[in-house]
Parts: sequence; C-alpha cells; structure tokens
Amino acid sequence: MVVALCGVDHVGLSVTDLDRSERFYTDVFDLIRLMDFGYGRILLHRQTGFVFGISTHDAAERLPFTELTTGLDHLGFTANSRAELVEWERKLDAIGVVYTPIRDMEFGYHLNFRDPDNIALEISSHNEVAVSPLAELEERDIPQEEIESRVTEYLASIASQTAPD
Repeated sequence: MVVALCGVDHVGLSVTDLDRSERFYTDVFDLIRLMDFGYGRILLHRQTGFVFGISTHDAAERLPFTELTTGLDHLGFTANSRAELVEWERKLDAIGVVYTPIRDMEFGYHLNFRDPDNIALEISSHNEVAVSPLAELEERDIPQEEIESRVTEYLASIASQTAPD
C-alpha cells in the first residue's frame, strides 16, 4: 500500500492573545470562528475548508515569534497570479497590516507580512517559468538528478543574463 498526502488540512499556531490573533486572521483571511475552547479557537476559511487553530499555553514564554528559533520559519499561502498579489497588497493596506512589497523571484512572486505575534506569513504565486515544470512533476516521476540539473541550468541562465559585461 502506498501512503500519500491528499492536501493540507490545518495549521495550529501558538499565540499570546486569542482575541487579537482572531481579529487579525479573520480580517486578513476572511475566516470565521467555528469553536472557542477558552485556551484555543478554531477558525475556518469557508471557500477552501482550510482550518486555522490558534492556542495559548499557560507555560508559554509569551515572547514574539522568531524564525531564528528551530521550528516554523514562515507559513505560506498561494495566490493564482501576481495580479492577485497586488490585490492582497491593497487589502493589507486597507486593514493596516505592514508588509514587504511584492518581490519578483526566480520561480515566482511573493508578498510577506507578520501577524501580531510576529509570525512570518507569505502569499506567493508561481511565475511562467515554474508553472510548466510543476505541472510535469504532478504528471510523472522525474528523477531527483534531472530536477537538480534543470534547476541549476535555469539559475545559471539567469546569472548569465544579469552578469555585468
């Protein structure tokens, strides 16, 4: 029997203030509260069924998040296009969330911001360079060596285009 993932169901985040975090996540991601356990809350994104769990812990140090501690680096979400990321910038502006402007990277675009506990969040979209190879990876099993070779070749081509003459 082959065991496989069929998707991502939920994320659970430790926070310092349930009310503040619930406001942030419901405002940013249009979530609704399903349950309140006192120490934690279950928030739902209606369109996708994705669940955010936010919890407080009595023994927690109550320090802001840092990606420099072993564990979570950031939490990433997907947008369909760079144009959608522009709309996300507008939404974040409208609700007063500080963000880093969209960055155009080798394989896509990303928009970064932080929650009230400083947890790093990102919304990204693939660019044209990444779409076809990712679709191919879904269709067939490509050997690791071939994946690495293609990526190395692409990155070298970018470096040669941006190298000073």
